[in-house]
Amino acid sequence: MPVRSGKEYIAGLADDRRVYVNGQEVRDVTSYAPFQGAINTLASLYDLQSDPTYAPAMTYASPADGQPVSTSFLMADNWDDIQKRVQGESIRTDFTYGLMGRLPDYMNAFLADTAAIPHLLGRNDPVFAERTQAYYELVRDKDLALTHTLVDPQIDRSRGVEEQDAMHVVEETSEGLVVEGAKLLSTLAPISDEIYVGPYLPRKPDQAPYTLLCSVPCNTEGLKFVCREPYDSGRSSFDRPLTSRYDEGDALAIFDRVLVPWDRVFAYGDVDTYNLVAPAFPGYLLLQACIRGAAKLKFMTGVASMMAEANGRDGLPRYQEMIGELVLQQEIADGIVAAVAQEVVRNANNPFNPGAGPDEDSGDGAFIPGVGMLFGAPGRTALGITAIRIFFPYVNTLAVDVMRLVGSSSLIMTPTEADFANEDISETLNRYLRGKGGMPAEDRVRLFKLAWDLVGEQFGGRSLLYEWFFAGDPINNRLLGFNMPRRLQSHGMAKRLFDELKEQAGEAKALAASAAS
Repeated sequence: MPVRSGKEYIAGLADDRRVYVNGQEVRDVTSYAPFQGAINTLASLYDLQSDPTYAPAMTYASPADGQPVSTSFLMADNWDDIQKRVQGESIRTDFTYGLMGRLPDYMNAFLADTAAIPHLLGRNDPVFAERTQAYYELVRDKDLALTHTLVDPQIDRSRGVEEQDAMHVVEETSEGLVVEGAKLLSTLAPISDEIYVGPYLPRKPDQAPYTLLCSVPCNTEGLKFVCREPYDSGRSSFDRPLTSRYDEGDALAIFDRVLVPWDRVFAYGDVDTYNLVAPAFPGYLLLQACIRGAAKLKFMTGVASMMAEANGRDGLPRYQEMIGELVLQQEIADGIVAAVAQEVVRNANNPFNPGAGPDEDSGDGAFIPGVGMLFGAPGRTALGITAIRIFFPYVNTLAVDVMRLVGSSSLIMTPTEADFANEDISETLNRYLRGKGGMPAEDRVRLFKLAWDLVGEQFGGRSLLYEWFFAGDPINNRLLGFNMPRRLQSHGMAKRLFDELKEQAGEAKALAASAAS
């Protein structure tokens, strides 16, 4: 079947899923007001795929029936196909200004990654690879909206997964696996079609019950979602321009003896396979994440530039320097996207060999039997994962800081839309809050409210935290870098010159001593 329409996406959400928000059970998420902004945004994205202007760049012919499907499913192993992926995902992230971290594109790319590693998933039993391929094709051809849930509850982070009440297998039946426990942070889960339980932290050899990779519909019996407080409280698009459109929602996924059918079990009981899954991916997911990061940086740079133009700071070298740095960081971001695209093509044509050990390591990985790949994969570069661990969190924080400095008190002094509608004060506001060059006060305030939503409101605060921890604990990520073999390579390079200089000094001393004698 072809790509879905927005109406079809919305209709698919009316399925009696169990969702709890603000102490109330929401039986129909399609009619729940705080979810409407994100639902309508995603529906518009689905409609965009059928728009004659965008469809050629956003879709390709399904190998199954020739119907148009999203390019975010494309198994790209050559430059032309990877460019098609980049083009389609760039349109989607530009359409949402990089503000939605869990677009369907993200999980579509994830599923493409899983379908690209049958040699790993099926290494002990080919049925796991067959199920993975069948599920990838199902989601692709039905154009479903997926999310994933990865993180174990954080009850006591000084103890192991067994002490966190994390989702795990409690029973095997002829129909499938019965699971109990919880997972988080299930972004977009309340308005997704299905939820995928994926790998995150490496498991230890005695933690086999916690090595399940699976997916179930969001209305599966026994599955409940407890959502964080929605940020969209019904304020207008003037007062909360971003919150009212892009608040994806996050949730705690609770599995109360949920039956996962065997055809939805993609890995289980094999600690090494579980730990090797993410490092073995070609990197379609990482490419999508980098494309989104680049789009968000572009948007934030634009907002900062508009703010400076509105309050006259665009003429001051101090602020020109700040915004200029963001512009230059965009150049680096675009270069990263191009380089990661090349990395993905290279990986797709050189599948990771799970049998590789330290002797086959190029210096970018660290294979530990029973734990798996902690830092990368043998013979592969790690640009994509490093970009989302280090570069994009850094430039996102930098852009937020620049917007705060450019806006300063103007970010705070922003009356509401209702104030401008009040005839008693509207003229006063127009006098004192107008912008440079005759910019109407209402336009100036609208701009700074947009910026405040991005850096100061609940939506912006969550966004900053989300980006900082998007690829894990930022401190731990840097510790991983310190322990990578690449540091030893750098160390060895520096030591080579040090030893050479030391040897030369010794020779010079010997010659001097010989001459003196």
